Amino acid sequence: MPPTVAVDLRALVPAPTGIGVSTRELLASLGPSGAFQYRGFAHRPVHDEAILAAAGVPVEVVPAALGVTWQQWQLPRRLQRGDNDLHWSPLQTLPLLGDVPGVVTVHDLTVLLFPDFHTLKVRYSQVPFLARSFERARRVIAVSNATADDLRRHFPAAFVGQPEKLRVIHGGVRPEFTPGEPAAIAAVRAELGCPEGYLLYAGTLEPRKNIGTLVTAWAALRREFPATLPLVLAGGYGWRSRSLERQLAELAPAGLRHLGRVTDARLLELLQAASVFVYPSFYEGFGLPVVEAMACGVPVVTSDRSSLPEVAGGAALLVDPQDAGQLAGAVAHLLAEPGLSAELAGRGLERARTFRWDTAARAHEEVFTEALAAEPPG
Repeated sequence: MPPTVAVDLRALVPAPTGIGVSTRELLASLGPSGAFQYRGFAHRPVHDEAILAAAGVPVEVVPAALGVTWQQWQLPRRLQRGDNDLHWSPLQTLPLLGDVPGVVTVHDLTVLLFPDFHTLKVRYSQVPFLARSFERARRVIAVSNATADDLRRHFPAAFVGQPEKLRVIHGGVRPEFTPGEPAAIAAVRAELGCPEGYLLYAGTLEPRKNIGTLVTAWAALRREFPATLPLVLAGGYGWRSRSLERQLAELAPAGLRHLGRVTDARLLELLQAASVFVYPSFYEGFGLPVVEAMACGVPVVTSDRSSLPEVAGGAALLVDPQDAGQLAGAVAHLLAEPGLSAELAGRGLERARTFRWDTAARAHEEVFTEALAAEPPG
């Protein structure tokens, strides 16, 4: 029988966003390969359990009130039964107790770099466990070179003398993210009341995503150039973002549309019909929405920080996320230069083809194999 990997599914307890989507898509590719068996664990029922079941990944719920106490106490007790050969946490930290070899995936270190972007609950569920998690892990996966650099800088003791312990594995994009058909694009634009097209942001509305600067830049453009395309925001409100509600409501008559959280199918439609995708985040470990937009043939404006230049790979316009004028200028440049937009769209399509979930899954299997063969940390 192939080795069994116990997977921490806490990122799939709420409706999945970045880390949850990554976990789901990786398991959908990992499960059917047969190289390992996978068994998911969580403290509450998970979303997308049907997708996991179709991939041959059963889910076992060990009830607990808080995810962090479940991870540090209930989960290690469950793993002591000895029916799992390896434990993989796609969510930043590992249990500090137990003898099952561990692999941890780190998406970003924003809890350290930008603590104000997180609730106290998130900070206390990660920060006390980061250093020990990386030290006791057999392997640490970073989702970008930017995140790997942050890990080496802030936790050098975990990797000194063992560079092979840290591996970079980029995320992927689902195959349905492709350019839309003209009739479907026209239908979505008509439905939104944007027949000439629109600017799109997709993601949670939270401080790290820098929505305030985006809205300010767009409003300034709209005042100076009334023909500027409408701005569509697709995503639910996150922490400390309710103050945006009044601003968004005030700008609705000027052409701002906030759609709230949307389904995966609706997100695909919105991306395919967008004229420009704008993602001015202050920090991203990988930046999946940028890749999804490029895969749909949409030109992208994004930040010049963290992993975003790495992921864009020269196929997007990069701006200082703190400079609303620079952001507005980049958007205006794309809208005024159809040739540049078409060039970026083409480069984005090529770039997006390099990010595949099946490729990422095979790389994870290599890491799991290495982790099982590695010596326990000293």
